[in-house]
Amino acid sequence: MSAPRLVGVLGGMGPLATLDFLQRLLDITGAQRDQEHVPTVTWNVPQIPDRQRALAGGGEDPLPAMLQGIARLNAAGATCIAIPCNTAHAWYAPLSAHSTAPILHIVDATVQALQAAPQPSPARIGVIATRGALSQRLYQARLEAAGLDYLTPTEQELDTLFTPGCYAIKANDIATGGRLLAQTAEALLARGATQLVMACTEVPIGLRHAAPELLALSVDPATALAQACLRHWQQG
Repeated sequence: MSAPRLVGVLGGMGPLATLDFLQRLLDITGAQRDQEHVPTVTWNVPQIPDRQRALAGGGEDPLPAMLQGIARLNAAGATCIAIPCNTAHAWYAPLSAHSTAPILHIVDATVQALQAAPQPSPARIGVIATRGALSQRLYQARLEAAGLDYLTPTEQELDTLFTPGCYAIKANDIATGGRLLAQTAEALLARGATQLVMACTEVPIGLRHAAPELLALSVDPATALAQACLRHWQQG
C-alpha cells in the first residue's frame, strides 16, 4: 500500500508570500471539514540568501540553503514539493536533481492556467516579475513556447516601481509596496497589456491591498501552483 500524499512547501522567500500561498491552497480546496484539506509540511526559513541579488552577481548563492530545505522536506515524507517564489525557479534544475519528490514548476502551472482560461482578444500578457526572473527568461521562454504574446517592465519601471515595491512588501510595508506594485501593473496596461501575470509572490499581496480591481485582469502563479498541489493530492 502506497503512503498517503503529502505536499512539501519550500518557503521563506519571503515568509509572508509563503503564508499567502498556504492561504491560496486552503481557499481553493473546497473542504467541508479538517480531514478534507491538503496535508502539507512547510519549510518556512527566511534565512535563504536573496535570490534577486544572487542573480545580479552581488549576493550569496542561495542554492545550499534551498537544498537544505529540500532535504528536510524529503525526509519529512513529501511526495511533491512546491516553491512559492518565482525567482527561486532559476535553480529548478539543481533542486530537482537533489530531490526524490518531484518539484512542481510554478511557471508551467501558470502557463497551464493561462491556456485553460478564456483569453481577451487581442491577448497580450504583462509579466510583473523580478529582474532576476526576467534575466533568466523564466516566463518569457515558456510563454513563447505556448504561443502567448507578452511584455515586461522597462528597466526604469523595475528600478523605480517594482523592485522597491517588492522589498517594501518583504518589510511588511504593505501600503507602500502595494502602491508601487499597482503602478507597475498600470504601466504595463498603459503600454498595451490586456492581462497581467503576477509573477512575483509579493505582487498579489500588494495588489489586493492597493488595487483589488486589477485582480480581475490578473493570473496569480501562487494560485496556479496551489491548484497543481491540489491535483497531486487528489490523484493520490
